[in-house]
Amino acid sequence: MIKWNNKEFTCPVDVSLSFISGKWKILILSHLCQIEKKGFSDLRENLPGISEKMLSQQLKQLEKDQLISKSVLSLKPYRVEYSLTDTGKSFGPLFTFLSQWGITFLKRKGIDYIKDQHLYK
Repeated sequence: MIKWNNKEFTCPVDVSLSFISGKWKILILSHLCQIEKKGFSDLRENLPGISEKMLSQQLKQLEKDQLISKSVLSLKPYRVEYSLTDTGKSFGPLFTFLSQWGITFLKRKGIDYIKDQHLYK
């Protein structure tokens, strides 16, 4: 067992997954990896099905885990911008792999995402 930060982990993969587990965290990080900086509204628009509350919670957790940073652009109206930290950027190869795997899988199923990506958000 690995003990770190008052938690027990079974292996290094378990440690890694603790940072990106769940549906939304990995998608938020991958969007920020593709486009360096995004506002709250941009992220919500690109994640259909996520509620504002869930997005807010996930962003706070990612910030607490030091995978993203938040910059306040203005107070009135309140505008913020999120970007990956160096630690968050280190997940980049994982997102590239997952994206390529998904594209290959879709092609095998007759869906050409690259050719038709303008149809998708």
